[in-house]
Amino acid sequence: MMEFSQLGSGLAALMFFWTIYQHYIPPKLRESIEFFSSRYSHKLVNYLSPYLDIVFDEYTDDRFNRSEVYVAIQNYLSDKSSIEARSMKADYVKDSKSLLLKLGDNEEIRDDYLGVQVWWSFNKDVVSQPSFSFFASSDEKRYYTLVFHGKHRKFILDTYLPYVLEEGEAIAVRKRTRKLFTNAGSDGPDWTGDRENMWNHIQFKHPSTIEMLAMEESKKAMILDDLLWFKSAKEYYAQIGKPWKRGYLLYGPPGTGKSTLVAAMANLLDYDIYDLELTSVKDNMQLRRLLIETTSKSIILIEDIDCSLDLTGKRKKKKSGDDQEQEEGKDPLRKKIEGEDEKKGSEVTLSGLLNFIDGIWSACGEERIIVFTTNHVDKLDPALVRPGRMDVHIELSYCRKDAFRILAKNYLRVESHPMFDSIERMLEDVNVTPAHVAENLMPRSVKSTNAEDCLRNLVMFLEKMRLVKVKSQEEIVFKNEEESDQKLTSDDDK
Repeated sequence: MMEFSQLGSGLAALMFFWTIYQHYIPPKLRESIEFFSSRYSHKLVNYLSPYLDIVFDEYTDDRFNRSEVYVAIQNYLSDKSSIEARSMKADYVKDSKSLLLKLGDNEEIRDDYLGVQVWWSFNKDVVSQPSFSFFASSDEKRYYTLVFHGKHRKFILDTYLPYVLEEGEAIAVRKRTRKLFTNAGSDGPDWTGDRENMWNHIQFKHPSTIEMLAMEESKKAMILDDLLWFKSAKEYYAQIGKPWKRGYLLYGPPGTGKSTLVAAMANLLDYDIYDLELTSVKDNMQLRRLLIETTSKSIILIEDIDCSLDLTGKRKKKKSGDDQEQEEGKDPLRKKIEGEDEKKGSEVTLSGLLNFIDGIWSACGEERIIVFTTNHVDKLDPALVRPGRMDVHIELSYCRKDAFRILAKNYLRVESHPMFDSIERMLEDVNVTPAHVAENLMPRSVKSTNAEDCLRNLVMFLEKMRLVKVKSQEEIVFKNEEESDQKLTSDDDK
């Protein structure tokens, strides 16, 4: 009873002093007292509290560039939000496979990493003097706040935050839709340094996998092992002091699956593909700018490198006296027109392409693969395909036993058949590409979908190819004999 009476006396005294404060203290003095009390009480609480906080704003100081750190944290917390948060926001992000879940306003979740607990919260404040931005409402300031115990300061800064940023970037890569890029022509959009102007893209969807490739099993295993090693070799490349990139040269006759192999590589590694058309590149400077605007985790593809440009590296032959006289005798207007026509072509040189592959500018990104394809490897300059530029040379040749069995499994869902032995013997005798074999394994109509009919079509095709080969050989023998007879007759006449 005594305690309640003391409590009542204390409340009465407090009400008495509050009434005096409200009625007899001048308003200006009252405002000063409230200002200083709130200021120093806040400092006192912060001083006594063992917890620290870090704020990550959505935009940098110029308000035009969205913070990459903020985006990485948003991606990282997206997975956490789906499990722990009670209030969430769903947002569709362009080029993403799924919705992005974000924390609701003033929502807080706990994260535990290596035994250390931290708290994340999403906050949004109204800005009194709004500034212009492209991504958010101009009168809002959005940010994430990280709260942690002060004794873990070094762990948070040196270990936890780098982990969050790396994991956030990895989540963005996993959720993104992969793209197939091609460079805009030199007569296209203005080259202002904007990636959207320099590279056009579509969504990359190709069903090819390494397992489905029609080639020798040993070669397929070699490619798979090399690609998986490269993907995990970041520390090794840093150790040897080389940029994290690798070059592949794919060569062989048309129809042997070079482009299909590139698609399978991209699917295995989850990389984008930049299909670079060299003939559309104006000069070496433009080629360098294209390289700078490619992203990590990508394959840079140059198909038919032997046909793209004259990359022999040889100097132009000096004109003879007659040619020089003809050149001097030309009409000035005609010379001007011809000169303009010559300038319209690409001026990319062998030296510029070599610098593109492994020059100093090639280190501007990491985890990239450069792929050249060609039908005539003997036409390429040795400097272009030496080790260090094209690290792996892969020959894709004609269809043989292993490739045929894979195609039969892919197209017919058949792994063994009485006709296999005869087909494999015929494939050893004639040179046909996997594309030809695949075309003849496909059903001709809805009525002929059984494996027997499709294999019979292939046998008929191979028999025709064998007859063509025999006939060609006979013509060669006949021609050689005819030339030999003509030579003997000529010798007898002499």
